[in-house]
Amino acid sequence: MLFPTVLDAAGRFKIKPRLTPGRKDCHMNNQTIVILDFGGQYKELIARRVRECGVYSVILPYDTDVAEISKMKPIGIIFTGGPNSVYAEDAPKCSTDIFKLGVPVLGICYGMQLICHLFGGTVGSCHASEYGTLDAKVDTTSELYYKLAADQPVLMSHTDMVTKLPDGFRAIGSTALCPVASFENCTDKIYGVQFHPEVENTKNGSKMIYNFLYLICGAAGDYSMEDYLARKIEEVRKTVGNKRVLLGLSGGVDSSVCAALLSRAIPGQLVCIYVDHGFMRKGETDQIREVFSGRDLDFVYVDAKERFLEKLKGVTDPEQKRKIIGAEFARTFEDEAKKQGNPEFLAQGTIYPDVVESGSKNKSAVIKSHHNVGGLPKDLGFEGVVEPLNMLFKDEVRRLGVLLGLPKKLVWRQPFPGPGLAIRIIGEVTEEKLNILREADAIVREEIGRCRVRADQYFAVLTDTRSVGVMGDFRTYENLIAIRAVRTGDFMTCEYARLPYPLLSRMSSRITNEVRGVNRVVYDITAKPPATIEWE
Repeated sequence: MLFPTVLDAAGRFKIKPRLTPGRKDCHMNNQTIVILDFGGQYKELIARRVRECGVYSVILPYDTDVAEISKMKPIGIIFTGGPNSVYAEDAPKCSTDIFKLGVPVLGICYGMQLICHLFGGTVGSCHASEYGTLDAKVDTTSELYYKLAADQPVLMSHTDMVTKLPDGFRAIGSTALCPVASFENCTDKIYGVQFHPEVENTKNGSKMIYNFLYLICGAAGDYSMEDYLARKIEEVRKTVGNKRVLLGLSGGVDSSVCAALLSRAIPGQLVCIYVDHGFMRKGETDQIREVFSGRDLDFVYVDAKERFLEKLKGVTDPEQKRKIIGAEFARTFEDEAKKQGNPEFLAQGTIYPDVVESGSKNKSAVIKSHHNVGGLPKDLGFEGVVEPLNMLFKDEVRRLGVLLGLPKKLVWRQPFPGPGLAIRIIGEVTEEKLNILREADAIVREEIGRCRVRADQYFAVLTDTRSVGVMGDFRTYENLIAIRAVRTGDFMTCEYARLPYPLLSRMSSRITNEVRGVNRVVYDITAKPPATIEWE
């Protein structure tokens, strides 16, 4: 191997990259893998896996002009999956000039079928569809499968498959129902896999991606958070100069890391407005005030709890709650921003998935709306917007936060929706319900957090169900708390966490004994899909 590597708990490569701290060139001077999006639901996972291997990646629409791609000087290109048939009239297709760039290409699922079609091969319907984790046979003489066993568990999700290979291509993988589950053209360095190497269900998928990057594309591993931070600081200083910047600090990981980066880049020039909507978890607002009051910035605390509660009176629909909270945040922020003497720049904690989705030509259905938080007003007369995290994924943002010296408790806190506990209260939000949920949730997080069990996200939910119970010699008619704990690596799918029975018993006992107004606790064992990770 070109670089020393270790594997994380999920079996993914952690590359020790070649660091160049303080380098003064622009971000795109990193070696780059271009990912062309054909509507695949896992496009962001592909980009993350590439970056986990120490190589920078960008996601572009499938019809991006080849001249624009060429300017990026990519060392390789990856085609994503997609929901279409290559023969459909509206099937997304890229220019064949892509293959004239002289760089390796890897097609995944639909991407593999498209390569076959563009080179004169044949794609046909499967006799039987393949969904789920299946056993594949791979040719270990191919560089794509270097140092891998011939038998590989892979995630399949397709109804079409390659039925005739183009000239110059050979099969290097198969399943029981798919004779060409992978192919290669060594001469032109073109590869395809019908399965999805980017997901956890493909056990050695990250190793396959690593092989493509380092053995086929010749990657050097020049991408790191240290490098990113040094260059973003210089970029911010060049953009802002000696002018002031205004940031809406929500208390979430993204806005907190954004604030920490800007306070280091432009000390004394950043104004952070923290709007306390009253929906934070126990102790979080105090933690935020403590962390940022000690940094070289102006921290403005706004107590808006009563304002938000008034707006939510009688509201039970979760999507309506999100919209009301987002709009009210924007109004509150605007009111406070006008008091700050007109800072010239607006900062936002936008991250790369937000950018990708906003520019996607293949949007999926909206399950729930998102806001940052709520979308800040655009008519405040700013000279420009500063978004120093807009090329980072969430896991990269967390690593950057640690690098910036933020408390690990803040950086690695449990994922939390922008509308906060208001979403995890089913039905109308009241101060009484918030107090109940805040205490129950604190117990859940405390108990699971101290145990040696894997649970990637966990929290309490206050349902809209009340039930009869008995406490002492008295009949009660009180609230039901649901506990949600899941295992996931990508937060796109999940399984419920198999928590030990003693832990479940301890949480139930503590909640019913310590939290007034609760007489029943249940545990949610639903996967995603069909459910979502959140309750709302």
